[in-house]
Amino acid sequence: MTRQTGPIPMEDQLCFTVYSTSMAIQRAYKPLLDALGVTYPQYLVMNVLWREDGRTVGQIAEELALEPSTMTPLLKRLEASGFVSRMRNPGNERQVVVTLTDEGRTLEQRAGCLAEALLQHSGATPAELGEINGRMKGLRDAIYESLGGRKTPGG
Repeated sequence: MTRQTGPIPMEDQLCFTVYSTSMAIQRAYKPLLDALGVTYPQYLVMNVLWREDGRTVGQIAEELALEPSTMTPLLKRLEASGFVSRMRNPGNERQVVVTLTDEGRTLEQRAGCLAEALLQHSGATPAELGEINGRMKGLRDAIYESLGGRKTPGG
């Protein structure tokens, strides 16, 4: 076996395939998200809050594997849209707690399940997508573990 010199062609790199697949999925979701008035990252934040309301900015950032500083612009836009409110934690002034507004709770009902769009555009079955998702989670978790046991997003 000969060792290749130089970079592997982009289309043969797993990282590019994962990245470009993520972009394709976001494009499939875009018309649905536009109708809801949110971007994909904002939708992810809303999903975290729909599962457990009243989370701190740090908790949401950890769940989504984002830096807390990245959260501020996302949350400001969600607050301006009337979906969330932010307030300082009275027990710890350094923390900001994010809670859903009535409009944010109503958005959950309007959002439904974006997975239907993925099924339609991919031509895959729910079982096939579930298998891919499970394998990708395993890969992600192994990488995080090798990086020092950092908590995996969503886990």
